[in-house]
Amino acid sequence: MNNSTPRPTVLVVDDMPTNLQLISELLRELYHVRIATSGAQALQIVDRAKPDLILLDVMMPDMDGHEVCRRLKTDPKTCDVPILFLSARNHDEDECLGFELGATDYLFKPINPPILLARVQTQLRLKATTDLLRSQNTYLDQEVLARTRELQATHDVTILALASLAETRDNETGNHLRRTQHYVRLLAEKLRDHPRFSLYLNDKNIELMFKSAPLHDIGKVGIADHILLKPGRFEPAEFEIMKTHARLGYQALVHAEEMLGAQVPFLRIAKEIALCHHEKWDGSGYPNGLVGDAIPVSARLMAVADVYDAVISRRVYKSEMSHETAVAIIRDGAGQHFDPDVVAAFIALENEFEKIAEHYADTPTEEPLDAMAG
Repeated sequence: MNNSTPRPTVLVVDDMPTNLQLISELLRELYHVRIATSGAQALQIVDRAKPDLILLDVMMPDMDGHEVCRRLKTDPKTCDVPILFLSARNHDEDECLGFELGATDYLFKPINPPILLARVQTQLRLKATTDLLRSQNTYLDQEVLARTRELQATHDVTILALASLAETRDNETGNHLRRTQHYVRLLAEKLRDHPRFSLYLNDKNIELMFKSAPLHDIGKVGIADHILLKPGRFEPAEFEIMKTHARLGYQALVHAEEMLGAQVPFLRIAKEIALCHHEKWDGSGYPNGLVGDAIPVSARLMAVADVYDAVISRRVYKSEMSHETAVAIIRDGAGQHFDPDVVAAFIALENEFEKIAEHYADTPTEEPLDAMAG
């Protein structure tokens, strides 16, 4: 044995002193040996310092070896310690019971020294291999978790970077992105148990919607400044150009996915929101005139969140309006602009919407540049 490697510890449990002496003498040159004369004492020793292997007599007074094994194997702290049963009873049912309780081997008395040494060595080698694999698996699990977190952070940074790019050209603020994120998640959590939405609104999709919401207007990057930043109402032709931002955003995300060469879950919902958040329940929206349930759930939630925030926020082309006005506009739009069930959820949550709006209120430094210059 390599002297630089700590010697394994073997606990020998037997109520007969002669057996303890014999086995201890056999093992002590190779292993650190501890002894216990009862099941209760064995459990106390294991509780203080877990051995590498236990040689356990079956027939002992008060607490037999089967009960000791049962307790050790049901305890998460000791269930991985290999147990080798020693018994004077040479019956198949006893051996079967030992293995059923979790023993790794079974030897009959009187002990044959070479066989005992070989079995102990085999079990300790197996344990060392198992411990090494467990350690490697733990390391790999930690590495996978670290890489997953790194990848998730990359996703989050990508979304925020793209959203911030759009923000630099738009007349909306960073806090608009934060507010709409939280509005969408609030609506999703409210509707997750609704029969119409429960299949879609699971934890994963709700989280993806929260993270994808800032990309709803990413397509505005492709709209010319003289239209995007116009302080007054759009002419019909200008509005037609402005409406293309929904498809432009969708196409940009599709292109990004094609460049990656694989479908990306968080982009799936981002594409839905970017393309469809201006669709209306009655089919009068754009770009595809979708009607009712044909509009993706994520886009229906985003529609309410976006309109609410647009109404209560100041823009270069309008003054902010009150929370009450926004609530009235959304209530009146049920069944026309908005999914009626989403509106019902919004009405139930209107106080929470107002709290989010206050918490992430725009500061003077976050106001649109054109507004401050004017």
